[in-house]
Amino acid sequence: MTSSSDGTTRPIFGNPWIFIRGVPAMKFLPPEGPPEIAFAGRSNVGKSSLINALVGHKGLARTSNTPGRTQELNYFVPEGYTGHATDLPPTAIVDMPGYGYAQAPKEQVDAWTKLVFDYLRGRSTLKRVYVLIDARHGIKKNDEEVLSLLDKAAVSYQIVLTKTDKIKDPAVPKLVSETLEKIRKRPAAYPVVIATSSEKGGGLDELRAAINDAVGLGA
Repeated sequence: MTSSSDGTTRPIFGNPWIFIRGVPAMKFLPPEGPPEIAFAGRSNVGKSSLINALVGHKGLARTSNTPGRTQELNYFVPEGYTGHATDLPPTAIVDMPGYGYAQAPKEQVDAWTKLVFDYLRGRSTLKRVYVLIDARHGIKKNDEEVLSLLDKAAVSYQIVLTKTDKIKDPAVPKLVSETLEKIRKRPAAYPVVIATSSEKGGGLDELRAAINDAVGLGA
């Protein structure tokens, strides 16, 4: 939780969230101020669905069956943020364009990719990146490339498994263990893997707690 301008405390996931800005290029980024956490993942990994489930707002982040729908850095903050420097939100969620595939011209895909990588390398208020991995497929080569980039940039990241309701229950802890082993020697990887299901609500409280901790708002 954090303190609002009237001196009361408010949990960051206790109030509705709103979309404030889509960022198509670095020059359009909001001023650095509150801590930010970002969600990354392959196209169609379920980022928008997870963000919607996380904040309890079905229509906040746009979902689509078409990979590559998210083409900008989309910023979300708790409702009540006015945009004034004296009323900074406790944190911001950034939904990044999916990587690995998009139904768009190569030049456009390359532009989105550069935007994401420039953001990851140059945003001092970015506290952690949550890298989403589809539980049905595990870590793929393009995921490995992103993890290596985050390691090189020394950006803290945590693996979040999505769509765990699509695999058999006994397979989930095995996948968590296998994923932990794959990231064990990666210097910027947070050594806890969170298994989630946007449809069933599994792991969402654990993810909320992890975000609170990452931005310094934990209990």
